[in-house]
Amino acid sequence: MQLRIFTEPQQGASYETLLAWAKAADDLGYDAFFRSDHYLKMGNVDGLPGPTDAWITLAGLARETTRVRLGTLVTSATFRLPGPLAISVAEVDDMSGGRVELGIGAGWYETEHTAYGIPFGASFNERFERLVDQLEIIRGMWTTPEGQSFSYEGKHFSVKDSPALPKPKQRPHPPIIIGGFGPKRTPRLAARYASEYNVAFAPLNICADRFATVREMCEKRGRDPSDIELSTAQVVCVGADEAEFVKRAAAVGRAPDELRTNGVAGTPDEAVGRLQQIKDLGVNRVYLQFLDLSDLEHAKLVADEVAPKL
Repeated sequence: MQLRIFTEPQQGASYETLLAWAKAADDLGYDAFFRSDHYLKMGNVDGLPGPTDAWITLAGLARETTRVRLGTLVTSATFRLPGPLAISVAEVDDMSGGRVELGIGAGWYETEHTAYGIPFGASFNERFERLVDQLEIIRGMWTTPEGQSFSYEGKHFSVKDSPALPKPKQRPHPPIIIGGFGPKRTPRLAARYASEYNVAFAPLNICADRFATVREMCEKRGRDPSDIELSTAQVVCVGADEAEFVKRAAAVGRAPDELRTNGVAGTPDEAVGRLQQIKDLGVNRVYLQFLDLSDLEHAKLVADEVAPKL
């Protein structure tokens, strides 16, 4: 099973903090370092020193790491125009030597849009239509052969005679990750466009239901269901013993019993047990959400005491 570090920098993290975590992921054997793409804190935190831009951050990390894959879970389609986003991701992919993955979604957090002057779709349907246009344009620009042009007429975004440059390092293009809780529309979109389908922070029975749906949608499109990677994101809180686990839970303001119910939590053996339950759903890739970015020893404990037992 692949374990990936997932961070939420909008809650409070500088670039130097993220660099330390990305280098730790590189050194400790994690498969990837991912970050959210948000501009505003959530909940009762100060968010200092303020937000960092996802793709600017990943560009820096691309040059300062050597092995781990890098990406977003997930970039909001409301934040960036599709052509410039295709350029940015392709460039970071080249800077990393072909280690980038694009997680992308419709966007949902209206307050951060108003806080930073970003237009927000009038309805979820509109935002979903914008996401479809983004996916068509990004994938089209990446896969159009060099020397040819790309055009697309969409409901919200269109391009005409684009040179569709630059090309990403990975061919035909970097993996595209689509995820969400939607029972039909999101799995259908993933079956059409995604290399990976992710269900984040959901009970395992909900994960199982959504995974079954995306497999069904793949079959309806004539796509081999095994062609799409299934993944989940889960909060992680592990201690070498019960006392250390309780201390880490307190540090992030969560109750131990709640974490055991809703995440990969407890002692290393308990974490292994929960990850095995996830693996039994057909999942081979888990994004572990580390909430306390001042606690790098947490990542080392999971790498040393959990990962080898999977």
